[in-house]
Amino acid sequence: MKQNKSTRVTLQDVAKHAGVSRATASLIVRNSPSISEKTRNKVLQSMKELGYVYDRVAANLRSQKSSTVGLIITDIANHFYSDLLTGVHYALEEQGYTVFLGTTFDLDRKQDQLLSTMLEHRVGGVILCPVSGSSKETIERIENLNIPIVLAVREIEELNLDYVGIDYIGGSQLAVDHLIEKGHRRIAFLGGSSESSAWRERKQGYCTALQKARLEVDESLVIEAAVSREGGIRAIHEVLRHPNPPTAAYCFNDFVAKGVLQGLRDAGLEPGQDMAIVGFDNVEESAIYTPPLTTVSSFPEEIGKQAAKLLHERIVDNDREQRRIILQPELVVRKST
Repeated sequence: MKQNKSTRVTLQDVAKHAGVSRATASLIVRNSPSISEKTRNKVLQSMKELGYVYDRVAANLRSQKSSTVGLIITDIANHFYSDLLTGVHYALEEQGYTVFLGTTFDLDRKQDQLLSTMLEHRVGGVILCPVSGSSKETIERIENLNIPIVLAVREIEELNLDYVGIDYIGGSQLAVDHLIEKGHRRIAFLGGSSESSAWRERKQGYCTALQKARLEVDESLVIEAAVSREGGIRAIHEVLRHPNPPTAAYCFNDFVAKGVLQGLRDAGLEPGQDMAIVGFDNVEESAIYTPPLTTVSSFPEEIGKQAAKLLHERIVDNDREQRRIILQPELVVRKST
């Protein structure tokens, strides 16, 4: 049976080709378990032969329900977010959702644009990893969106939404306590932006650990920088120019720590010997940095799974109480300290 290439193959065409009813073919494209494997395979073969493509948008409009959800992250180059994406995919695909991914590069205007685009595509909900400083206009826009939204990694304090993250305060204390136990008394905090809730909580943990050990919090050793390898290089170069430089550095995340390691070598110093370095996140590649990086595990894949679970629950019951899930970090000690 040949189809005119200019004519879209319909589900009725598939049903006729396979010798089944349209209702049966419809159940198969919706992955209903009530159809026998033999019939399912016959219909799938007909779809393949005819070149049938399921019109999910039209199906969503008929059912008034979307099977597509949005995930907005800040930077796919950061392995933390690729791990988080894996967790989201695993959890949502089990529920029959398709994930539509967008990247903001930590720009508020891009975040706003992506939210608009996802609304245009009629997504059923969004998992949002907010940019460092969401504008008042964007916050108001999110408040007025008529779809379920779950925040992950960073909070927007003005919004009362479901949230999944890590205990940044406790994780920072683990990192700085470890450096203090190693005998360090001047410890820098490098990378990130004070506009970010995650940065503010990390700094709070950094200060708490120093104060608990009766050590001075020297604000000149707190260097904000882009959350990137280049940001880490810039931050360590700046702190090395300090008249009384630190002997150790706690980095906003492993991405920044990678740049700090490189910047130390550029300055003729040996990371782990001339200066101890601790990161945050424990991305997979941190174990093969030179030297392997001591870091705090933040379990990004689990954050993704939990955020996906909350979003599904919110889509099913939009009136349930708001939930906040905070995972507990763990310190992984390697040769950089």
